[in-house]
Amino acid sequence: MMPNLQGYRGPLRELLERSGVDIGDLIRVEKGSRIYEGYLMPRLETADEWHLVLKLRSGYNIGVAYEPSMRVKRLGAAVKPEFRPPPLPEQRSGLPKVSIISTGGTIASRVDYVTGGVHAAISSRDLLSIVPELADIALVEADILYSLFSENIEAHHWSGMARKVAEKIKSGAMGVVITHGTDTMGYSAAALSFALRGLPVPVVFVGSQRSSDRPSSDAATNLIGAVTAAAYAPFAEVVVAMHETTSDTSI
Repeated sequence: MMPNLQGYRGPLRELLERSGVDIGDLIRVEKGSRIYEGYLMPRLETADEWHLVLKLRSGYNIGVAYEPSMRVKRLGAAVKPEFRPPPLPEQRSGLPKVSIISTGGTIASRVDYVTGGVHAAISSRDLLSIVPELADIALVEADILYSLFSENIEAHHWSGMARKVAEKIKSGAMGVVITHGTDTMGYSAAALSFALRGLPVPVVFVGSQRSSDRPSSDAATNLIGAVTAAAYAPFAEVVVAMHETTSDTSI
């Protein structure tokens, strides 16, 4: 299997391929008497082809300029991060039924602390396990519709969202929450406001600025606010629920 080596080109890429390394691998780079050890990071496609980027054990990134005499050795394979959600909270009876539909975005992502990248990898079910307070607000069911960053959302995805919302309403949901990336959330919310006319229940878009596995994440606050609105709001329309201020204390 050919290595990915995102963003690397020319002689430097050839050196990395000969050395049998890939993105995320722990490597040693030797340039004369200088030795650098760290995890190989991806590069932007528009970056130059003469530098490789390492994430040091300290967490800092450095750039190392290519030299023909440079040597690269693979010290260890990339470790695939694994998310282990806690058990799902027990659902209380008698609460309004709310459907959470996941389309991806930062709220449904995790950080790869080896490469520093962000991956759309956490499901709505995982979000429920991370935010057990939801079990006291509504009878929550969660489904994955898409796992996309919002810059990749296109018009046909809006149609898919609208159909899924209609399906959930027909199955008895008293409100629907759609987790979505923040970049194009406004466009999706506007599209669904036209596609879903005469709604009987609230449809609430929600996202976050920081991924759900980070201690500083605003995902829990935003999701609690969105589910509360979907379950109890005195309106039936498409809305967006996000943090009201930079302090993340109100929606």
